[in-house]
Amino acid sequence: MTRRENETRVSEFLLQGFPVPPERQGSFFILFLVMYLTTMLGNLLIILLIRMDTRLHTPMYFFLSVLAFNDVTFSSVTVPKMLMDMKTNHKSIPYAGCISQVFFLILFACTENFLLSVMAYDRYVAICQPLHYTTIMRHERCVALVATSLILSFFHSLLHTLLLARVSFCVNVTIPHFFCELTPVLEISCSDISLNDMVIFIEGGISFYVPFISILGTYIRIWATVLRNPSAKKFFKVLSTCGSHLLVVSLFYGTILKVYFLSSSSVTKSKDIIASLMYMIVTPMLNPFIYSLRNRDIKQALNLLAKKVKFLSRNSRG
Repeated sequence: MTRRENETRVSEFLLQGFPVPPERQGSFFILFLVMYLTTMLGNLLIILLIRMDTRLHTPMYFFLSVLAFNDVTFSSVTVPKMLMDMKTNHKSIPYAGCISQVFFLILFACTENFLLSVMAYDRYVAICQPLHYTTIMRHERCVALVATSLILSFFHSLLHTLLLARVSFCVNVTIPHFFCELTPVLEISCSDISLNDMVIFIEGGISFYVPFISILGTYIRIWATVLRNPSAKKFFKVLSTCGSHLLVVSLFYGTILKVYFLSSSSVTKSKDIIASLMYMIVTPMLNPFIYSLRNRDIKQALNLLAKKVKFLSRNSRG
């Protein structure tokens, strides 16, 4: 029987699910549910605080609110489905749902990639050109930078999704993952995926490395500017201004590099799946804490919100 005869129209895929023993499913379900709720509450709280406090209506916090919203949507693409699958024995996803999941995963991951680059540029202007900061980072430019990031991410995601939609599948429709990720879905295809692989390697590589290299270049320029006239005051200003962003960048790119670029063939699928949790759940959950724990403006806005809530609750009881 030829390959073409083996091809079939797929109505749904089966997901392997998260690799944990059945007796531990309940514990991991509670753990991931708590992590997901923490991600939602933390990021939505950041958005609310920035929206309510006029002192936070600055370019840096505008980008942070967009990043927080992106983290909410990024996690929501896969985690609710994963939690549902942990409570059922039939871990299936419709064909259209799988293709849609691939599209939105690539879209939000790419958007985060570009947003981190934009935020690095914002920090560069704040430190290296402070006198021109308000002129350069005016609101219209900030909106344009975010819109450009979304548009580029949309076309990047659309390209890979359309190329995925053209491939065929045979008898094996089990995806060795807990969500529809592009590479595992392509691996179970029985048609020629050389074009997909080439586009992933060339276009995907450009979309990943250009923002990454721009972030590295931006911070090299920042430190070069500081080291021209070094002082403890300038050093601590850079750390306080860029420390949170640098930590978020390290988490995001560190996990992406580990999963997609530094993973050897000897690494099992289970380890790849577990590593995927880092950028899918852990990083979006930690971002609000990283940006708020050492941020005086966020803490003040949080205290103000707490006082307002306490005042309203007293009035309602009175």
